[in-house]
Amino acid sequence: MSTLDPFVVEVIRHGLSAAAEEMSLVMTRSARSPLLREAGDLSSAIMDASGGLVGQGRDIPIHLGAMCYTVPELLKVYPAATMREGDAIVYNVGALGGNHLNDVKVARPVFVDGRLVAFALSLAHWPDVGGTWPGSYLANAVDTFQEAIRIPPLLIANTDGVNRPVLDFILANVRDPVSCEGDLLAQLAATSAAERRIREMCAQHGTDTFIAAMARLHDLSEAEMRAAIADLPDGTYEGDDFLDDGGPDAAPSRIHVRIEIRGDEATFDLSGSADRVATFCNTTPFIARSAVVYAARILSGRDMQQNAGALRPLTIITRPGSILEPGWKAAVAAGNHETSMRVVDAVFRAMENVIPERLSAGGPATSGLLAFAEPLPDESWRMLYEVHGGGEGARHDRDGAPATRVHLANTSNTPAEVIEANYAIRVERQSIRRGAGGKGRHAGGDGIVRSYRVLAPSMWLTTCVERTKIPPYGLQGGEAGAPYVITLERDGVVTALPGKANLLLEAGDLVTIEGCGGGGFGAPPPSS
Repeated sequence: MSTLDPFVVEVIRHGLSAAAEEMSLVMTRSARSPLLREAGDLSSAIMDASGGLVGQGRDIPIHLGAMCYTVPELLKVYPAATMREGDAIVYNVGALGGNHLNDVKVARPVFVDGRLVAFALSLAHWPDVGGTWPGSYLANAVDTFQEAIRIPPLLIANTDGVNRPVLDFILANVRDPVSCEGDLLAQLAATSAAERRIREMCAQHGTDTFIAAMARLHDLSEAEMRAAIADLPDGTYEGDDFLDDGGPDAAPSRIHVRIEIRGDEATFDLSGSADRVATFCNTTPFIARSAVVYAARILSGRDMQQNAGALRPLTIITRPGSILEPGWKAAVAAGNHETSMRVVDAVFRAMENVIPERLSAGGPATSGLLAFAEPLPDESWRMLYEVHGGGEGARHDRDGAPATRVHLANTSNTPAEVIEANYAIRVERQSIRRGAGGKGRHAGGDGIVRSYRVLAPSMWLTTCVERTKIPPYGLQGGEAGAPYVITLERDGVVTALPGKANLLLEAGDLVTIEGCGGGGFGAPPPSS
C-alpha cells in the first residue's frame, strides 16, 4: 500500500465515482418509467471483488447505504466461482442486503483477463412488482407475500444476451410489464457502461494497481470516520422518534437509539425499538444500518468519501423480532423510506444537546407518497408513483428551505406536464403552503400543496405518508411544523384521508396533499 502513488489513488477514486454517475445517467436516459426518468428513484454503485462499496453516484442515500451489504450477501448464496464474464444477476429479496421488493437490483461481475475485479450494481424502483395491490404497496399487509413477487438471484443475462425465460417469468408477475422490461434493460445497459469504464481504468493503471487503490480507499475512509468519531465527546446518548401508527390500537411505534461513543468507535443500539408491526412499516436490518451510516456521516460534520471502510468503526445493533429486524417474511414496503427516516431522527434527537450546530430540526422525513394505478381496457395498468416534499427544518444559522426533500430521500417530483401527458390525471394546483413552518429563532420551511383530478373512470390510490399525526419537531426550543394533510373531495364533500391507506377513486375525484412544514430552531423571539 505504501508504494501506491496517492495521485493515482485519487484519480481512480474519481474514476469510480464517474462510472457510477454514468450508470445513473444511462438509467435516466433509457428507462421506461417516469419514476426513473423524471423522479430519479434509482441508485448506482461500484463494488470491489468482495462486494465492498467503493464508488457511488449522487443518488439516494437509503439505497446506497443498503447497497453496502447487497453484493456481500449475494456472494453467500451465489458464489463468485460460479460467475462468468458477461453475466448479470437480478434479484430483490430482502435477505440479500435488500430493502423493499420494488427495489430491483442488477449485479454485474466485472472480469479483466479472466480475473474478477469488481461489481457494477444498479438499483431501480419498479412501478409494480405484483402482489395484492397495484403498485405493490398494501398498507395492512400481514406478510411479504401479499406485497410482491420475490425474485431470488437469477441469471438475467450472459454473453448470449438476455435470458428470455427468466425475463418472461418476471414480467408475467407484474402489472406493467412494458415499463418493467424497459427499466430492466436500462439497468443492464447501465451496468455494461460501468464495466467498460472499470476495464479502461485497469488498462490505464494496471489491474493490480486498480485493486490496491480500492483497498486503499477503504482504509482512508475508515481513518476519516475514526477521526470524526474521536472529535465527539465520549458518552452515552439516547433518542426517540415515532411512526404515526403501527402500534397496538394504531398507537405510534417507537424507534429508540442508544449511542455509545468511546474513542474512535461508536455503537448504535436500536434494540429498544418497537416490536414487528402488523403493517407495511417494518424494515430490514440493512435499511436500519443504512440510516445509521447516513446519520453518522452527518454527525461527523465532514464531507467524507463514503465507502465500505467508513463502516468499520461503527457497530449497529438491531433486535430480532423488532420493527427493524422483523424476519424475512414481514411486510416492509413502507419501511424503506418511512421507518428509516425515524431512525435518522432518533439519532438527531439523541445528539441534540451535543452538536446542535450540525443538525436540522424535523422536516419532510417521509416519501410523501401518492401512488395512482389506472386499470386500462386491455387489462394492463398504468402506474404513477409520486413523491411530495415539505418544509426543511431550520438550522442554528438559517431558516429552513420550503418545498424540498431531506435526509435519505433524493428524488424529484414529476412535472405536471409529464403527468398530464401520460396519465388520466389533471394537476389542478401546485403551490407553497404558506405558514406551515414552525416558529423559532430560525423558522422552519413551508410545505407544498398539490391537487390531482381523476379523469379515468376509476383509479386505485395508495397513500404512504408519515408526519400526518406527529409533526416535524423543533430543536433547541423551536416549535414543531404543521403536519401533512391529505384530503379527498368527491361530489363537493371533502374527507380527510389516512396517511397510509389503499382506496378506490372515481372519475372527478380530487386528491390534495399538503406537505408538512419544517420545525423551528431555537426559542422564538418574544412577540412584540
